[in-house]
Amino acid sequence: MAKLIIDGTEYEVPDGTKIDALCEGAGIPFSCNSGVCGTCQIEVQEGADNLGELNQEEQDLGMDRNNRLSCQCIIKSGIVKITY
Repeated sequence: MAKLIIDGTEYEVPDGTKIDALCEGAGIPFSCNSGVCGTCQIEVQEGADNLGELNQEEQDLGMDRNNRLSCQCIIKSGIVKITY
């Protein structure tokens, strides 16, 4: 099981889970879910290595390992701490 911490609230999820639904439920705004608008940008405070690799949409928007689109992230395992 992986753990996602969003602004201090902890969520346990199976390894390999997309984090978009949790982030949206926590109040992070979503407009498209396809990685082209950038509204769901998050800051990864800890555990960037526990997320999947940046995809092309994130690269096109100038994201890096610590600034991601939550609609595109998969938590591989471990603990990831993010903020909006």
